[in-house]
Formats: sequence, structure tokens, C-alpha cells
Amino acid sequence: MDYSKLDQPEILAVLFHPRPDDTPAPAGAEDVAIPVADGVTLAGRCHLSDEAKAINILFFHGNGEVASDYDDIGPRYNAHGMNLLVVDYRGYGRSTGRPTATNLLADAQPVLAWAKDWLAAKGCTGPLVVMGRSLGCAPALELAAGNDPAVAGLVIESGFAFTVPVLETMGLEPAALGLNEGDCFRNQMKIACFARPTLILHAQRDQLISLDNAETLQAQSAARTKQFAIIPGADHNNIIERVGEMYFAEIRRFLNSLSRPQRRAKPGVRG
Repeated sequence: MDYSKLDQPEILAVLFHPRPDDTPAPAGAEDVAIPVADGVTLAGRCHLSDEAKAINILFFHGNGEVASDYDDIGPRYNAHGMNLLVVDYRGYGRSTGRPTATNLLADAQPVLAWAKDWLAAKGCTGPLVVMGRSLGCAPALELAAGNDPAVAGLVIESGFAFTVPVLETMGLEPAALGLNEGDCFRNQMKIACFARPTLILHAQRDQLISLDNAETLQAQSAARTKQFAIIPGADHNNIIERVGEMYFAEIRRFLNSLSRPQRRAKPGVRG
């Protein structure tokens, strides 16, 4: 797909907020370098639990975050039997290159290929799950649409189905830039290509990406096992603060379905 219309300077200025970061990895975490193109390497940070069969989460973060922002969160995933591999985008943290919408999605496949090999070399034998938060839902859904058999599940937090309304919330006039929804990420179409377990989390009071985006993703999801959780009282950036350890426990409970036979279940809304 051609995403070049999203690479206009006005759009990139609101989609991406890269910042350099050289924060050293804390105890128990490991920094990695992921080659994605000639002369371009993405930085990542992995928080590994002590369980060989822990669920492996390949995590794509929000547009104003870097991998080290998850240094306090990684061990909380570990405590619930999950490994967390957080990947920076081009121009973020120690990553080289320049972030664009085209690069964001083009890099997703080489990141996945690298992650599969790296986890296998580490002896991490548990299932691999792709997770995206906010802007990170775009590369996560790109991978979901690719239907790589290694991807056992999908988690979307604060994700968007439609790009144009998000850009309008950020103060742009997409029509004036010659942009329509068909030129954008097409997340609502991509989630319809993925039939494996899917969890969608969204804040009740998300001020940037409205709740109807999550409802659309849930409705369009082809997953036979899927769950939709609304976080009451939370906004776009404070879901974990609102629910604490319940956040990690909820993700782990849902991902336990990866080891059970799948069945088509009626979607539920959890308060």
C-alpha cells in the first residue's frame, strides 16, 4: 500500500515526536539493535522474565514515547509471566533514520523477523503477541494483516480505526492536504484480516482517540476469541495509573486463551 500522502511535512509534524535517549538499561533489561534497512537500525529494549515459556510481547509505543519510558513497566509484565520487547521508531532513542508513516509500516516486518530469531536464540519458547499503543497500533495492525503464523495474538491499547479524525483532533485539515481515509493507515480493514485472539483496551475518556474507534476495531475484528475492555474514568495517557496491576493481570488472563482451543465468543465490555 502507498502511504506517501501521510508523509507530508504538516502531517509528520503531528504524527511523530521523536527524541534522542541514551538512558542505560536497568538491571534485568537488555538493549538490542534491529537492522531494518540499509544503514538504518532501530533500538529496542527487552525485559525478560525468568519463565522460558513466558508470553512474548512485541510492543510498539506511542508517538511521544521511547523504549526507556517502559523501564518501570517492563518488570510488571515480567511479574505476570510476560516478556516485553519495546521497539523505538526511526529517529527515536538510539534509532537511526527519520520517522515517516511509510517507514513506520515498512519497518514492522523486519522487526518481527528479527524478534522471532532473537527470542528463539534466547530460549524464549512462549507464544509471540504483537501489541500497539496509540500510534503503535498502526505497525501492530500491519503485522496482524500480514498473518505471519508466528503471531499468536494481538493487543491494541488506545488504538484508532480511522486516521482522518485523529489528524483533525491534532489541528490539521486533511482535506486541504488532499488526504482522505483511503490514503491512510486503514486500520479498520487490517484488523478484519486477523482471526487469532485479540484484546482491545481503550480509555472511557480518551481525549485524542475517541472511544468509537475502539468500538469499530472490535466490530471489524475477525478474531474468533476477542475481548473489548473499556477503562472507566481513564484518558489517553493514564490507563495503567487508573487500574494498576489489574492492567497486567487482565492482559495475562486474556492471553491465556492462546493455549486453549479458540471459539467464537460474544464480545464483552469490562468495566
